[in-house]
Amino acid sequence: MAVTRYAAGVEYDGRGFCGWQRQQDLRTVQGEVEAAVSRVADHQISVICAGRTDAGVHALGQVIHFDSAAPRSLRSWLLGSNRFLPPDVKLTWVRPVPAAFNARFAAIGRRYRYLIHNAASHSALWRARVAECPVPLDISAMNRAAALLCGKHDFSSFRGRDCQARSPVKYLRELHVRRQGPWVTLEAEAVGFLHNMVRNMTGSLLAVGRGDRPVQWMAEVLAARTRAAAGATAPPHGLYFVAARYPDEFSLPTLTNQGFPL
Repeated sequence: MAVTRYAAGVEYDGRGFCGWQRQQDLRTVQGEVEAAVSRVADHQISVICAGRTDAGVHALGQVIHFDSAAPRSLRSWLLGSNRFLPPDVKLTWVRPVPAAFNARFAAIGRRYRYLIHNAASHSALWRARVAECPVPLDISAMNRAAALLCGKHDFSSFRGRDCQARSPVKYLRELHVRRQGPWVTLEAEAVGFLHNMVRNMTGSLLAVGRGDRPVQWMAEVLAARTRAAAGATAPPHGLYFVAARYPDEFSLPTLTNQGFPL
């Protein structure tokens, strides 16, 4: 029987996982998804994702692909997999795709959102799903600093210690900050990011927003090309993998705002 390649969307609450990537004796998103889809297929399934996330990081629009010759309907792949998945990770859609499709290498854009609760008291409902900042943030200053990072640059100053990327040069298409009441969101999009890049940029932008650093400091951090020059790494639980974008030929769903207060 012919093998079919499928793409699927995955949503998860990262609080209970040791990141995306499968690790022996640790609970990971990849491990849970592969186990559930394998039960539906009745054979071992391996999945490839659009972007691996760290422990504590959430996702609304993670995208995976897998191969199977099992004769299952799309409804069976979706509902069957979700039946075997725990409450904190679910598939959101499943589509057949050409054999050449690759969830990682076919992506032409990845979007992350960092969510901050900017109020004197912490949020009870969003505990451990947002970063808390009790100090008032200057959104205008943060956006002026963010604009200095947009474009093609060497992002070594925002590169995590364990980053395995061959080059620190990335093209940051978009980076902006907005406020709605006590909620502040940082939105970033690029074809690809360095390990911890979004969280490290967020930590530096927070330093500007609090008034600890001037706007122009961001240009100095970028030019320094050393992690020591930048601000602290923002905590993982405020970060969400919102969406992966693919060429129109694949006709895949794109989620941008589902599940957010903003």
